[in-house]
Amino acid sequence: MGTATSAEHKRVDIRRNDTVKVMTGRDAGKEGRVLRVFPDEGKVLVEHVMTVKKHVRANPQKNIKGGIAEQERAIPLSNVALVCATCGPVRIGHDVRGDKKVRVCKKCRTTLDK
Repeated sequence: MGTATSAEHKRVDIRRNDTVKVMTGRDAGKEGRVLRVFPDEGKVLVEHVMTVKKHVRANPQKNIKGGIAEQERAIPLSNVALVCATCGPVRIGHDVRGDKKVRVCKKCRTTLDK
């Protein structure tokens, strides 16, 4: 019996350009900006976190130098927490402020949306 994969999107409360802190794994404690979110895979790409070495072939037409390059890998959403400006890493709640649904900090109830 294999695992079934679902094609539907999962609700993700972390968005691009949010600041997150890595809670578990080899880069635990690091903070970084979210570069990309993969809701289907349940992963995020965080700047300067989970860097791996990749062997790159030279391509003179595209002006790419060969060698070993470092790049980021995606990490699971469950391993990161959104950083509130006042509290630090927090869980995310939702409120309706005016006619808009916004993300709020669960500790201090401040709005996390810009």
